[in-house]
Amino acid sequence: MDNARAWLEKIHALEFGRTIKIMNVCGGHERSITQAGLRGALPGWVELVPGPGCPVCVCPEEDVYQAMQLALQDKVILVAFGDMLRVPVNVKKGGVRSLAETQAAGADVRPIASPLDARKIARDNPDRPVVFFAAGFETTTAPVAAMLAEGLPDNLSILLSGRLTWPAVAMLLDSGSPGFDALVAPGHVSTVMGPEEWTFVVDRHEIPAAVAGFAPESLLASFYSVLRQLKSGERFLDNCYREVAHPGGNPTARRLLADTLDIVDANWRGIGIIPNSGYALKPAFAKHDARLLFPDHSDPGRRRAGEMPPGCDCAQVVLGKIYPDQCRIYGKACTPRNPVGPCMVSDEGACRIWWAGGVRVTADA
Repeated sequence: MDNARAWLEKIHALEFGRTIKIMNVCGGHERSITQAGLRGALPGWVELVPGPGCPVCVCPEEDVYQAMQLALQDKVILVAFGDMLRVPVNVKKGGVRSLAETQAAGADVRPIASPLDARKIARDNPDRPVVFFAAGFETTTAPVAAMLAEGLPDNLSILLSGRLTWPAVAMLLDSGSPGFDALVAPGHVSTVMGPEEWTFVVDRHEIPAAVAGFAPESLLASFYSVLRQLKSGERFLDNCYREVAHPGGNPTARRLLADTLDIVDANWRGIGIIPNSGYALKPAFAKHDARLLFPDHSDPGRRRAGEMPPGCDCAQVVLGKIYPDQCRIYGKACTPRNPVGPCMVSDEGACRIWWAGGVRVTADA
């Protein structure tokens, strides 16, 4: 921790006459910041803003609903990463509102930890259709691409809800009111895609940026870097995770993504369509595309696709417009035991992270 202390001393030695807001995009960063108590250790004029780095939080409501209906109506074995099982959808009171409740209703829904688990389940059940509901950013989508390239069992299909991270940040910056002065870019995404993917923040918007890892030392180094850039007037992309995030990223992962998946416009829950922000299976893999193999169970009578539940401000939290405890139902109607919005479900959701960190009431309480 000596290095962390040194970075803190350097940050405290800086002086600004105003509040500086630094957005950290990654849910893993937010978890590390909270667990290490970095907000309390930084000067009062530094604000750390959680950003759109939770794939569970932005997974379209209609995709979760589709996965539920495939398990309920088409009787598939539905597999998904564990934190997707409790994400609620918008249904009438008393209706089945999550994959966990779908499982409780008798459907065959199984949590998995790795895409390889989906392949094993399919091989172990050759007479049954298996659908892998694959939600995630570049880091979890790359293994799905690798599995596609290697070849899937005939009975395994993929309901892909993959997203790219940078377009959401680009959307915020292009809006003209991003709500932050500097950016800390995600380390794992940069490991896969390359740190240079974030140079647009500096080149197009003249906002300081730094790639960070997940240890306090790396995070504090990135905070100091962007603060020093603001102070000096310099603007560049700093890599504070050089031991892992290398120029060009992971060439194999990038090639597999490019070979198996197309980049498409995609819906982000509560936010809307963001251009070129989603992944879809290439036509060559149509026989494994669950969207093509099964009926579309969307119901026009349901709420507008993509909306958050009534009273839930998750979308504002994801966009860094408010802090978790500024949500109207945080700690009241919405708790980890009974999540109303997706930000309270995942370990990468800012609301869940803040709750685990001891923030149990709304800011106005």
